[in-house]
Amino acid sequence: GRISATVNGHKDAYQVILDGVKGGPKEKRLAAQFIPKFFSSFPELADAAINAQLDLCEDEDVSIRRQAIKELPRFATGENILRVADILTQLLQTDDTAEFNQVNAALISIFKIDAKGTLGGLFSQILQGEDIVRERAIKFLSGKLKTLPEDVMTKEVEEYVFAETKKVLEDVTGEEFVLLMRLVSGLRVLQTVHGRQQLVELVVEQAFLEQALNPADPDTVDRLLQCTRQALPLFSVSRTNVDFTFVSLFHMLTSPMAELDIQLEVLKLLAEMSPFCGDMDKLEANLNMLFTKLLEFMPLPPEEVENGENSTSEEPKLQFSYVECLLFSFHQLGKKLPDFLLDKVDAERLKDFKIRLQYFARGLQVYIRQLRVALQGKTGDALKTEENKIKVVALKITNNINVLIKDLFHNPPSYKSTVTLSWKPVQKTEAVAPKRLAAEELGSGGSTKKQISPLPRRDARQIYNPPSGKYSASIGNFTYERGGFRGGRGRGFGARGNRSRGRIY
Repeated sequence: GRISATVNGHKDAYQVILDGVKGGPKEKRLAAQFIPKFFSSFPELADAAINAQLDLCEDEDVSIRRQAIKELPRFATGENILRVADILTQLLQTDDTAEFNQVNAALISIFKIDAKGTLGGLFSQILQGEDIVRERAIKFLSGKLKTLPEDVMTKEVEEYVFAETKKVLEDVTGEEFVLLMRLVSGLRVLQTVHGRQQLVELVVEQAFLEQALNPADPDTVDRLLQCTRQALPLFSVSRTNVDFTFVSLFHMLTSPMAELDIQLEVLKLLAEMSPFCGDMDKLEANLNMLFTKLLEFMPLPPEEVENGENSTSEEPKLQFSYVECLLFSFHQLGKKLPDFLLDKVDAERLKDFKIRLQYFARGLQVYIRQLRVALQGKTGDALKTEENKIKVVALKITNNINVLIKDLFHNPPSYKSTVTLSWKPVQKTEAVAPKRLAAEELGSGGSTKKQISPLPRRDARQIYNPPSGKYSASIGNFTYERGGFRGGRGRGFGARGNRSRGRIY
């Protein structure tokens, strides 16, 4: 009887501590410290104890909140883990930096107690929570999961992350899609060829490529561009669906589109995909599509009037940015079907193509000289002015075109030269696919270390007009800066209805 009386006495004492959450600041601070300390001794008061600690986590005094949050992991035992994870996930919405860091640290420590249980709490809030909680929980997962050791992120845990992420992907914004792709691309279980294949399938499904594409609908266009951008680093490992995506993008090009800069984005994606197009059955059709499109951007020389001078008609504009993408794609596919220009294009068309190439090459030489003169002797900070940055990239573009045109002028046409696309970082070894992709390589960010540049911001376009002259030309909506996914939240991937989890497109 004596022992039970003592236990009951302790139980009463613990109840007094629990009631302290309704007291003043001093009582609350003591409660925040002692509720977790003796939590495991009174299982029958577990619910009351967690609720009391929760009250403290929502206190008006930030120092009390921080102390209560710091102690929350001590409640993460057995079946309580899910509840604690759920609470901590909701607490991510705080705007107090120190408190936010405390929540992050608490989540990391309960991950080490039970990773799957913690993920359960995070994903339940992602699927059903308020928008701010959902957004921060996704950011937490995409940033922190890769820092956890292998004994925490076991194969079973990673498979659970992938399965839950697929559920979330059924209804996402563009920004969420990028973060979630970054998250799953870093999972060890998906580093195999089969794993990469699963990721490509996920992206293709997300792009709704199996549906008829409507190029007039900006949401559809944005979704396809964003998804293709995410799939690019995966194509080098898993080549399935590359040709399928290539053709889908090309259909967008061949239809009248509202914005020319979308065409440039599509052409850049086609250029980056072209080395991975390996379906020999589709090769000739793809080369034909590229050849026809290339002719659109390669003007014929203006006709001369009888006295040998040019007529007053305006000089054609040379769209260098577009031509770089198209020539690169044509050159990449041409490697795999080198007799295309010899056997598949009739003599008249080939002659016309050579005239266009020659005229373009002449304009190109003049422009390259102008750029070199403009940049001569400039180093360091002088090259960092906006205008000079644009000229430096313009020089890359024009040099690339020059190399590719020279190859095509060979008899027979040659496909041996290697160029690095102007918007890509220069790589010492060309076309070597990395065995494992770092998660950072997916998603947006302008750092030159990353393999993919995000979609251009509409408001960040810079159009450079070179000096006037016989061959002067607009660089063709030349993009220097690149920003994030166009339209921001709720744009392109459908506005996510609050708590409604259906697919809204």
